[in-house]
Amino acid sequence: MPRLASKIEAILYLKAQPLTVAEIAEFAACDRETAEEGLMELMADYAHREGALEVAETPNGYTLQLRETYHHLVQTLVPADLGVGALRTLAAIALRGPISQTELVELRGSGAYQHVPELVELGFVRKRRQSDGRSYWLQVTNKFHQYFQMHQLPQEFDQHVKAKP
Repeated sequence: MPRLASKIEAILYLKAQPLTVAEIAEFAACDRETAEEGLMELMADYAHREGALEVAETPNGYTLQLRETYHHLVQTLVPADLGVGALRTLAAIALRGPISQTELVELRGSGAYQHVPELVELGFVRKRRQSDGRSYWLQVTNKFHQYFQMHQLPQEFDQHVKAKP
């Protein structure tokens, strides 16, 4: 049986987004305290490595990410060729996300229908069907945060945007 720290590493890698300790515990099938111990062990392992990856705590949870020293490689090796419309659609998803595709189209216009598949294919946006099956929830991915080097929008800005009608 693999050690818990390795299992948590696999979970963070596969989910590719920040996870809370409770979510990690659920996926690892253990209690919260045990998950915290495994997470601390994993973070210590990464802290002593001279590798390109790290386990970091963000305001949204813990994530496996590229160390800041290597962020320049993201833009060099994974260039995104997005038009202005697609960038604006991506910005709307980042600022309002998770956002329903219906709401996005109301906000950005019908061109968003063409932008969403492109953004999903590039790995910047994750799309999942709503429980009622009528539309999709859209939100930015860890790749978006790495590529644009945006780990979190300022709290004041985020609250201001969500407060708007």
